[in-house]
Amino acid sequence: MTSIRSDVLSRALDAPAEPSLRPLPPVVAELLRSLAAPPRLAAHLRAVHDVAVELADWVTDRYPDLAVDRDAVLIGAATHDVGKTLHPEELAGPGSAHEAAGRDLLLEHGFAPHLARFAATHASWDGPEVTIEDLLVSTADKVWKDKRVPDLEDRLVQALAASTGREPWEEYLALEDLLTRLGADAAHRLTFQAAFPVGR
Repeated sequence: MTSIRSDVLSRALDAPAEPSLRPLPPVVAELLRSLAAPPRLAAHLRAVHDVAVELADWVTDRYPDLAVDRDAVLIGAATHDVGKTLHPEELAGPGSAHEAAGRDLLLEHGFAPHLARFAATHASWDGPEVTIEDLLVSTADKVWKDKRVPDLEDRLVQALAASTGREPWEEYLALEDLLTRLGADAAHRLTFQAAFPVGR
């Protein structure tokens, strides 16, 4: 039974998808295997991480003078829901217990605090301490399934406009184009995630 479970988890981490999904960072895949994470969680993290790569690369290309910790964004997206290994009921239903639990779990497994924080902050983007990295992880966690959150997107637009001196409407239009393109593949990502069981 254990080998069957680990085979399903391996497929969630490594199986080809349409459109193709990038693999998770090796340190994250290794952590999920060590935790015997639910396969659906692994598939979800992979989908959100893939969108985060697109967002981070777009920001790097369009805003070369904006200091963005790309690695933090990608690790943050790849681990944001890891606390659901401890709260699997939140894989299929609402709940926020996984947030602090995920941060603590990552810290216990040697992740630096600036990387572990995304597990606790990905559902909140209105505080004064929110960074561009937080906004990108939160955006990836929404747009992977084509969910649009105006308050979050407005906050990201303001951060981008402040970094360039361009008008917010210019940054809004550019971001809108990107998020519309990313959202177009949401059905494929949702189908990929749904192919894996919630339970271990």
